[in-house]
Amino acid sequence: MMSAGWLFLAAMIAAYGVANLLQSVAATRTSVHHTFDPQLLVRLACHRTYLLGLVCQVLGFVLAFLARRDLPLFLVQASVAAGLGVTALLGVLLLKWTLPVAEVALLALLLGGITALVLSAQPAHSRQLGASGVIGLAVAVAVIGVLGFFAVRLHGAMGSVVLGSLAGIAFSAAAIAARPLAMEQSVAGFCTDPLLYLLIAHSIVGQLLLGLAMQRGSTTAAVAAMDAAGAVPAAIVGLLLLGDRIHPGREWLAGIGFVVTLAAVIALTRYAEPQHHHATAQPASGRRAERARLHPAAR
Repeated sequence: MMSAGWLFLAAMIAAYGVANLLQSVAATRTSVHHTFDPQLLVRLACHRTYLLGLVCQVLGFVLAFLARRDLPLFLVQASVAAGLGVTALLGVLLLKWTLPVAEVALLALLLGGITALVLSAQPAHSRQLGASGVIGLAVAVAVIGVLGFFAVRLHGAMGSVVLGSLAGIAFSAAAIAARPLAMEQSVAGFCTDPLLYLLIAHSIVGQLLLGLAMQRGSTTAAVAAMDAAGAVPAAIVGLLLLGDRIHPGREWLAGIGFVVTLAAVIALTRYAEPQHHHATAQPASGRRAERARLHPAAR
C-alpha cells in the first residue's frame, strides 16, 4: 500500500512548480534591489501574484513537512527540484517562454534522476537532532545572512546563481530542522521546540535570497542553483544523523539518481536563459534627467 508520504511528495512538486512561476513574475515586476534589504519582501507582498505564489509555496512547504515524516531528506529535497519541470511547462504554456533544447534535455535528465531516487528510497521515521545540531543550525542562519549581505552586490547570471545557492542552503537547513520536528506528538512540545523557530528563521532568509536571485536573471537558473545547493547538505545530514534509509541493494541506484539530479540542476544554472526582462530602478537624479528630457517645458 502506498504511504501517504508519496502523495504528499507529488502534491509538493506541483505546488512548488506553481510557486516558482508566480514569484518569478512578481519579482521581475519589482525594482531590482542591490542591498540585502528585507523591504524587498514587503514590496513583493504588494503584488497579488507574489502573494498567490507565496500561498503555493507555503502549501508546498506544508506538504514537504508532512512528507518528511516518512520519507528521507535526500528524496524530498531532490524532489523539490522536480518543481522546475512544472515551472518550465507552465511558463511555456501560459507565458510563452522559449526554452533552449539544452534546457529541455536537462529537465528530462532531472526527471530520470528523481525517478531513480523514488525507487531507491525507503520510508522511515526520523531520529532526533542533538544539541550540537541545533546550535549548528543557529550558527548557519548568521553565516548565510552575512554571505547574502555581500552576495547581493553580484548582478546578472552570477548573481542569480550565488544568491539562489545561498537560498538553497537556507531552505536545506530548514528541511533538516523540519524532519525531526515533524515527529513531535504534542502541540506544546511542537511550539516550544527550538527547531520550529530555526525552521522559520531559515525559511525567511531563504525567501529573501530567492527573491533577490529571481530579480537578476533566469528563473530556472536561480531555482536550479537553490535546489542543487540545498540537496547535498540535507542528504548528508539525513543519512548520517537522522536515520534516513535506502532499500537494501539499491544503494547504487540512489547514488546514480542523486548524482544525475545534482548534475542536471547544476547544468541548468549554466544553460538556462533569462525568461523576463525589466528595467533596473534609476536613482532619483536619473529619473529627474529623464523627465526633463521627455518634457522640456518642465525644466
